[in-house]
Amino acid sequence: MSYFKKLFADINPYVFFISVGVIGLFLFSGAVFTEQTGEIFDLIQNFIVVKFGWFYTLAVGVYLVFVIFLFFSPYGGFKLGPDESEPDYTYASWFAMLFSAGMGIGLVFFGVAEPMYHYLSPPTMPGETITAAKESMKLTFFHWGFHAWAIYIVVGLSLAYFSFRHNLPLSIRSAFYPLLGERINGPIGNIVDILAIFGTMFGVATSLGVGVLQINEGLNFLLGIGTSTTLQILLVVVITLIATGSVALGLDKGIRRLSNFNMTIAIFIVGFVFFTGPSIFILNSMVENTGFYLQNLVETTFWLNSYGGTDWLGDWTLFYWGWWIAWSPFVGTFIARVSRGRTVREFIAGVLLAPTGFTFIWLTVFGNTGLHMEIFGVGGISEGGTEQMLFLMLQNLPITELMSMLCVLIIVSFFVTSSDSGSLVIGMLSSNGNPDPPLGQRIFWALGEGAVAAVLLLAGGLAALQTAAITTGFPFTVVLLIMCYSLVKGMSREREELMMTRRYFVAQRPKEKKSN
Repeated sequence: MSYFKKLFADINPYVFFISVGVIGLFLFSGAVFTEQTGEIFDLIQNFIVVKFGWFYTLAVGVYLVFVIFLFFSPYGGFKLGPDESEPDYTYASWFAMLFSAGMGIGLVFFGVAEPMYHYLSPPTMPGETITAAKESMKLTFFHWGFHAWAIYIVVGLSLAYFSFRHNLPLSIRSAFYPLLGERINGPIGNIVDILAIFGTMFGVATSLGVGVLQINEGLNFLLGIGTSTTLQILLVVVITLIATGSVALGLDKGIRRLSNFNMTIAIFIVGFVFFTGPSIFILNSMVENTGFYLQNLVETTFWLNSYGGTDWLGDWTLFYWGWWIAWSPFVGTFIARVSRGRTVREFIAGVLLAPTGFTFIWLTVFGNTGLHMEIFGVGGISEGGTEQMLFLMLQNLPITELMSMLCVLIIVSFFVTSSDSGSLVIGMLSSNGNPDPPLGQRIFWALGEGAVAAVLLLAGGLAALQTAAITTGFPFTVVLLIMCYSLVKGMSREREELMMTRRYFVAQRPKEKKSN
């Protein structure tokens, strides 16, 4: 009995039980009425893409402009904590945790496949040309670049500022204190945290589902075990159970060590592909890809393909925006948790530039290696499915089996890291911002993430994962826009108070007498 009292001691019952109830209803309907659930997913996705694609696009553009404004604003010198506070983690560990939480599985899954798809079938030009190859890398950079991390910054900076500098709970509701005051502790705050839990749950589950699709393909490539939904669900169960072991170790022993391990293996894999692949072509492409991305940043930000239809946009750009927004409560809360003691300007620069830089290196090494093989080399990579293209590319490099095993290993490690940090964040959201929620709660949510991922795979595989991201991210898009306004309002109020204090002390100084 005392165990259950401890388990539920810190929870917000409204947030916890409503979230559990709705997620449980989804699990039941997805498991029992699988076909009907898949059809409903399709209807929801089509409705949002057709009717509100413009809103998603505009909102994500606003987030990036807002973050750049904050970097250059007078608020950039504020510390995320007391003025004398120092960061809890080194830059190396901080960057590793940012990258593992924010991207991880998705980069391994799409690193070869997305550039190849855009090369074969770009949205505005004929495919399989040199121009299409150049366009494919621009679009891939666009989906994985500044916009994704700007979304995370909005949430992470808001939470870190209000929690560490103004001693509010590390919970999404705290970001709205300048607008709501103490009412954040009432029904409105509960609704905000429930939406954040939904976004986190389905965002993490989408990533886990994507990871399992590729783990299954990797094991089939290595061992010939075949691919099936049943096998994928079995993999979800096994790896989710492994993730509970990391949950039990806590933030420093579990997530931090796994994140450092992930970065070490990721750097080794990138280095191997670079040195054994078309190295000079990769270096040339890195410079050209980055320049082309920056040159077209404004155009691609607000591009909606209004004259060509929304199918491509829904499958790619809007899927990514929904995925990043759905992930933002999770990643934002997590990066806030590990960023105490940094200045606003340091936070923005670190979160926006460091992970994006490594992401661009990864995409260029893998994406351009695959394109080079397809255009100038052996070919055949485009004949595989999304989950297969990575392994088809590695097949043309030395020690194929070992590198394929390492890729499967890093996907599993990213899976565990995402599940672990996701369960930590959901536990915090459901327990009034407690930075160290009870272990039992975190294990409960980790198992829940695995269950949701399994049901999404049952309900339609990758298409269902895309729909879940777009759908759960949509309501939180509005929440983030309001969050931007609330953050500026809070920072402006603090700056005004500081200016008034300085003027007061200046006025109190004794005036010096003029000498004759």
